[in-house]
Amino acid sequence: MQSINDTNPAAKILPDAASNLNKKAQVAEMFNNIAGRYDFLNHFLSMGIDKGWRKKAIAEAGELKPTRILDVATGTADLAIAAASLKPQHIDGIDIADQMLVVGRKKIEDVNLSNIITLQTADSESLPFETGHFDVVTCAYGARNFEHLEAGLTEMGRVLRPGGKVVILEFSHPTGFPIKQLFGFYFKFILPLMGRLVSKHSRAYTYLPESVMAFPQGADFCKILTSCGYKNAKARPLTFGITSLYTAYK
Repeated sequence: MQSINDTNPAAKILPDAASNLNKKAQVAEMFNNIAGRYDFLNHFLSMGIDKGWRKKAIAEAGELKPTRILDVATGTADLAIAAASLKPQHIDGIDIADQMLVVGRKKIEDVNLSNIITLQTADSESLPFETGHFDVVTCAYGARNFEHLEAGLTEMGRVLRPGGKVVILEFSHPTGFPIKQLFGFYFKFILPLMGRLVSKHSRAYTYLPESVMAFPQGADFCKILTSCGYKNAKARPLTFGITSLYTAYK
C-alpha cells in the first residue's frame, strides 16, 4: 500500500500549520469551535444545494434496504437524520468533534429520532463496532479530513457486512468552462470571507477550499477505494462537479 502522502495530498493541508497538534486533533478543535454556526454556514454557503446532495446519497444507500447504518464523521447528524427515511432498525453516527455531536443530538431529539439514531465520539480509524455489523456505511464531507485516508476507508470496510455498501459525499472541483472559473473564484475568495465573518474562526473556511483542491477526486479516489478492498467503485459528479458521490461494495 502506498503511503498516505502519496495517495492523499490533502493529508498535508492543516487547519493551522503553526500548531503542534496533528491533523486529527486540529480538525476536531476546528469543528468544535464552529459547531454552533456550522449548520447555518453549511446551508448558506452551498445555497441549500447540499440538501439535494444528501438526498442522492440516501437514495444510493436505500438500494440495499439497510437495517443497520453507520454514518462516519456525522458532525451535526444531517446525513444520519436523512437516513432515517430508509426506516432502518438503527443508525449509528460517529465523529471526533464532541461539540458537533452535542448539536446533532439536539436535532435528533427535536425530530423524535433518539430511539433510532445514536451518536458517539469515535475515530474513523478505530471504529467501536464488530466486523461486518453494518449494511451501509456513509460519510459526507469527512473523508477529506481523515488524517490517514486509507486507514479510515479500510476500517469502514471492516465494519461492513459482505456485500455491504459504502456511500461517500465529498467536495470536488469542476473542470468545465465557465463553472470551473466561477466556482474557483467563489471557493477561493467569497466562501472564506463569509465563513470567517460568521464562524469567527480565522482558518476553518480557508482550510476548506485548500483541502478540497488537494483531495483526490473522481477516478483517483475510486482507485484508492479499490486499493482498500472495495469493489465496483464509482464516482458520480453532482452539480457540475462541485460535489462527487462515490459508491463501492465490500
